[in-house]
Amino acid sequence: MTSNIPLIVRLLASSVSVANRAGKIVRDVMSKGELGIVEKGKDDYQTEADRSAQRCIVASLAAQYPKVNIIGEEDGPDEGDVASDWLISDADKEVLSLECPADLRSVKEEEIVVWVDPLDGTSEYTQGFLEHVTVLIGISVNEKPVAGVIHQPYYKTILGGEKIMGRTIWGLQEAGVGGFTPAPPPDSLIITTTRSHSNPLVEKALQVMNAAQVLRVGGAGYKVLQLLEGKASVYVFASSGCKKWDTCAPEAVLSAAGGKLTDILGECYKYGGSESRPNKTGVLAAVSKDLHNYALNRIPQELKDALSKK
Repeated sequence: MTSNIPLIVRLLASSVSVANRAGKIVRDVMSKGELGIVEKGKDDYQTEADRSAQRCIVASLAAQYPKVNIIGEEDGPDEGDVASDWLISDADKEVLSLECPADLRSVKEEEIVVWVDPLDGTSEYTQGFLEHVTVLIGISVNEKPVAGVIHQPYYKTILGGEKIMGRTIWGLQEAGVGGFTPAPPPDSLIITTTRSHSNPLVEKALQVMNAAQVLRVGGAGYKVLQLLEGKASVYVFASSGCKKWDTCAPEAVLSAAGGKLTDILGECYKYGGSESRPNKTGVLAAVSKDLHNYALNRIPQELKDALSKK
């Protein structure tokens, strides 16, 4: 029986299982070779994988948690009934065993907003950079990310000589993270940033970091995973290119691991249902608060002013 388990824990456990299924949908679309690419805007693409994975996630969660406000990236008409094998009612047993933070135990469905990016890194997906692709499900309460799921459809694990595709990483406020082994940051300052959405402000922010190395990769989820696994020190993106569904889940997981994600000004984004979708003042994230403060202090005021006026 799960009825005595707090709602937030149940919702996170459900999200882990749903993300696993969505990841398989992403792989299935690619294997069939019919991506159905649609250009939503400049350098902003949508594929059949985005659309199908979102239908799976939204329908599965809405069936179990009908009063939760679920916001997905992909707009479009309801395409009718969802295939039965896309409706997931399972819940991850490891997550169900977590201790719920005291201040979240009495949260009601109406107080929750779930932000869904069914395929973070669509451009990379269409270009074959599959390791950058993630499925993101972020859970917010009182405008703050409290739990999140980052699923990597193309992560390979060898178990008993058998190749297993996909892994799912989760985080819950105060309870910690699971699905991977966190690693300390690298000894030298390594920055992770955008692969395909650069501009003069983005480059200026990178220059002032005086980093030993800059990694240019796709997807907010993948960049935060680089922080969590010790492959990068700080995630710097001084532009308005990403949205709330890109950062809600990564922020929740990073925060649960002791890290911090804000805008370039050092201000936290709000994730209430009525908030504007764009993250207009960029992203600054690190696996520790000390590293975040270090990076924030290196960004000159004129750069912050220029970004905040855009």
